[in-house]
Amino acid sequence: MKLSAALEALSVDPSAETDLARIALLIARDAYSGMNPRAYLRRIERLAEQLRPRLKGSLAARTAELSTFLFEECGFAGNTEDYYDPRNSYLNKVLDRQVGLPIALSVLAMEVGRRAGLDVVGVGLPGHFIVKAVEGNEEVLLDPFNGGQFLDIEGCEALVGGVTGRPFEATPEALAATPPGAIVARMLQNLKTAYLAERDYRRGARVTRRLTQLVPADASQQRDLGVLLVQAEQFGRAVDPLRAYLRAEPGAEDAADVRKFLYRALNEVARWN
Repeated sequence: MKLSAALEALSVDPSAETDLARIALLIARDAYSGMNPRAYLRRIERLAEQLRPRLKGSLAARTAELSTFLFEECGFAGNTEDYYDPRNSYLNKVLDRQVGLPIALSVLAMEVGRRAGLDVVGVGLPGHFIVKAVEGNEEVLLDPFNGGQFLDIEGCEALVGGVTGRPFEATPEALAATPPGAIVARMLQNLKTAYLAERDYRRGARVTRRLTQLVPADASQQRDLGVLLVQAEQFGRAVDPLRAYLRAEPGAEDAADVRKFLYRALNEVARWN
């Protein structure tokens, strides 16, 4: 499977059934070209094989086994010391280093759980990402970043309040499963943010190009791609996305600023032709 095709498929149907581990590893291959996604998928399969015979009893008991296995026995944990390290978002590096961001650890829990026979889905909270195991009308909430601890409604509200500093009501809608397309978009956005914080415009542009494939209707991603390419001094590649943004949003408040980036790109291209 090529990443471009997978992202374009999710752009058409963000709720389509998706192997998130495979897509996450394809995203990682953009950064680590020599990495073999199949080797890491086999590692996830082996984790699931170890977990599978332990999944017995109630949903809560099975979810507790998942939590104990991944976050106590295997040692996966949230990276609280260097939260914005881009490696925290790449699933291969999460498997290698055993630390990651909330969403990367959640994808690991989802994919190990699913392969072992436990239905685990992602829940995108404001400022944080968790998972829940689901069976019929029963749900068990779990926070992979914080040691795989169980959460109730009050715990979710306190967690989000602590992260964002704003009140949060954990309604059923707020705790609904996040579609695969939105999970992938959030993973890519985290990477984009991490690279921008490092002023790594080339890698930021690479990730943003993937976002344009996943959410083609979001003109702001075209704008950001063009601006990042100018900042990375890849002027020829910057022209088309900047023009695409101005065509889509001719009256945008930032249109004048975007035109300055476009003119700079065009002038630089003309200098070399």
